[in-house]
Amino acid sequence: MTLGNIDKNKSTAEPIVPIDFTPNDENRPGINLKLGPIHVVLLVVGLVFGFSGWFVLTAKSVFVEVTPITAEIDIGGGVNIRLGQRYLIRSGDYSLSLTNDGYHMMTTELNVTEDQSQTHSYQLERLPGVISIITEGLAGARVKIDGVDAGTTPISEIPVEYGEHRLVITYERYQDFEMAIDVEGRGVEQDFTAQLEPAWALISLATAPEGAEVLLDGEVIGETPIDAEILNGRRSIVLKLAGFKAWSDEFTVIAGEDLIVPSVILEPAEGLVFIRSNPSEASLTVGGEFQGLTPIEVALEPGQDHQLTLFKNGYLSNESLIRISPNEAKAITISLEPITADVDIVTFPSDAELYVNGEYRGLANQTIQLMAASQQIEIRKEGFVPYSVEFTSRPGIDQAIRVNLKSLEQERLEQIKPEITSAAGQDLKLFNPSAFTMGASRREAGRRPNENLREISLERPFYFGIKEVTNSEYRLFDSEHTSGIVAGTTLNNESQPVVQVSWTSAALFCNWLSQQEGLPAFYQTVDGEITGFNAESTGYRLPSEAEWAWVARTNDSDRSLKYPWGDRLPPPEGSGNFADVTASNYLGEVMFNYDDKYFATSPVGSFEPNYHAIYDLAGNVAEWVHDYYGAVGSTGIEIDPMGPELGQFHTIRGSSWSHGAITEMRLSFRDFGEEPRDDVGFRIARYLE
Repeated sequence: MTLGNIDKNKSTAEPIVPIDFTPNDENRPGINLKLGPIHVVLLVVGLVFGFSGWFVLTAKSVFVEVTPITAEIDIGGGVNIRLGQRYLIRSGDYSLSLTNDGYHMMTTELNVTEDQSQTHSYQLERLPGVISIITEGLAGARVKIDGVDAGTTPISEIPVEYGEHRLVITYERYQDFEMAIDVEGRGVEQDFTAQLEPAWALISLATAPEGAEVLLDGEVIGETPIDAEILNGRRSIVLKLAGFKAWSDEFTVIAGEDLIVPSVILEPAEGLVFIRSNPSEASLTVGGEFQGLTPIEVALEPGQDHQLTLFKNGYLSNESLIRISPNEAKAITISLEPITADVDIVTFPSDAELYVNGEYRGLANQTIQLMAASQQIEIRKEGFVPYSVEFTSRPGIDQAIRVNLKSLEQERLEQIKPEITSAAGQDLKLFNPSAFTMGASRREAGRRPNENLREISLERPFYFGIKEVTNSEYRLFDSEHTSGIVAGTTLNNESQPVVQVSWTSAALFCNWLSQQEGLPAFYQTVDGEITGFNAESTGYRLPSEAEWAWVARTNDSDRSLKYPWGDRLPPPEGSGNFADVTASNYLGEVMFNYDDKYFATSPVGSFEPNYHAIYDLAGNVAEWVHDYYGAVGSTGIEIDPMGPELGQFHTIRGSSWSHGAITEMRLSFRDFGEEPRDDVGFRIARYLE
């Protein structure tokens, strides 16, 4: 209904008048749908044909192949049409059930793809078969199927999966039975019968005399005569009868093949004799055949004589006869007579003790009877090294043993190494020093007031460095050290003596060497500073001034050397590295008529050694020694002096490459200092342990 326009300006509204409604005439033409039965049928048929046509056009041809072919097929989850061996099914997933008598039911998923024609194959598994097993003529045999125990026979109606299986049946004293069986499955009952073969044979044994005990593989099975079932294989049989030798043999037994052993004639048993000798470990022969060393047990044939012979080195041989009865056991002891000879024992010291084979035989100086055999002779005395020798005396020959025992101190000294090598590679030589006079007389040209004459007695053996410590050796201790340069000439080559080292640094180097070799430190330290020393220590140290002077100045004469080469200047060619013409532009005082080929330091050991085979005690570099510096006077004989207890400076001994004057060139020259210098190095020493 449409509303007309309303004039909103009018003050009054027109009334709404209702209109009359009259229905159309029933007979008026119009649509009137009425379906009869025939029409409905036709409609349904049309719809069916239409759906069928659509289904046929969109469905796929699917072949469900099943083994066995008699299986029933059930496809669920949608419309399918079976056409012979094929099905019309639209693509998609369906449930599939396959059943057949005698087979396991299969339920799976059928996936129909978009392929117009497709095949899906399936294999049903057979149900287990039912088998029974018996062993003919016996029961209780053990049955295994494919290695799994199935029980003992008879076995009735046990399920076994379809297919081929390995059947093994075992029974004591029977050969194993093995066979392959085919199980039909599908619940089919099958019977299997096994015929087991015996695994033994019958053996007959007889002996003369009868009644011997029979042992089969070590177990008693009866007495002879005997018929016994013996399992096949290699078997050992032993026959035993009192008064007779045991009889034994081995046989190969074949199952089912009886064995008759010819009658065994047993031999009378041997007698046993246990033989001891005095002394023991004598050699024994019976009838000339060696049997062994006493004590020994031997078996002898009864009823006859046997010759026994005993012999041992240093003893007369013994021969005897013996007879023994069957099964008899006896023991005998035979004493051997020693063969002796007289031996003179002469020793020094005369009160040493004599031991023979560890047995005390009195004081050594005597004539003693010794067996003519190897004897261990030992001479002992407290404080001396024992003497031991293996000695064989000979009758009828005059013999003597003469021994000069070594004292323990002699032995110790003989074992001492004449030379040793430190952990840094320095070679040191051992000295057993003597008394000497240190210093210089007042009449000696060039003498200084600090060179007072002193009587020295060195009693402690000591090792003394053959050469001065080199740069390379010192850098094992201080890798950053440099010896520097003089007038453009290096002092820093590895084989040159280390310089620019303070006394303290040299002492600390000695302690480091001791630590490397596990020796007790000679110098006592606190925070890297030397606070004292342990005079009893055998660790490395600087030589004492007295030791240095003894090595430098003594020879085979009674007087001390002035210079290593003699008493006059200049030195012979090649005597050492001194201030020579090569350093004339640098040093104030040089020897112009001497040329050692080196401006500054030379490699250590470049020149001839002194009388004691020690290098560079004059020239090359002066050397720090252990002692504090002091002008010490004569105070009687000084034993192993180590210098003043306190001091500001330490002593320096020897001339160097920078010395060419008579005062400094002398071996008695003494200098002092504390700080590093380019012409001062050091060498090492240590006491004998």
